[in-house]
Amino acid sequence: MPDRIVTGRCLRLPVFITLLIMGGGLCGCANLGDGAVSGAFVDPAKYDLYDCPQLDAQRKSLALRTAELQGLIEKAHRGVAGTAVAELAYRNDYIATRASAKLADETWRRNKCDQASAAQETPASEPHVAPRRSGGSGY
Repeated sequence: MPDRIVTGRCLRLPVFITLLIMGGGLCGCANLGDGAVSGAFVDPAKYDLYDCPQLDAQRKSLALRTAELQGLIEKAHRGVAGTAVAELAYRNDYIATRASAKLADETWRRNKCDQASAAQETPASEPHVAPRRSGGSGY
């Protein structure tokens, strides 16, 4: 019986150390969001062909998604094992969304867009009328 108690205590230490190392690894990833590595989550040419109204809509959408993910991460932190759940379930999506938002903002500045130009709709082109065929009865 005393052998079992000693063996059980000996097994707890490696398990505790493993959990401690895994927790430290997860905490190390927590501040990755705005670093140089976050650019790996987004194609650098993703927004190159967007005009100002499209960029404005995309920036607003990304801001909403970032806020939503931040709320989910904060909610997960309040639960049991919340840090692990937040890191595993939401962190990669959060990092990718923040990187996309950063790229959209950079493209916005590079294209010299402002709120007034983004609010204007692009002018609608005239409707295309197909040319009539000649030599037919029309029916």
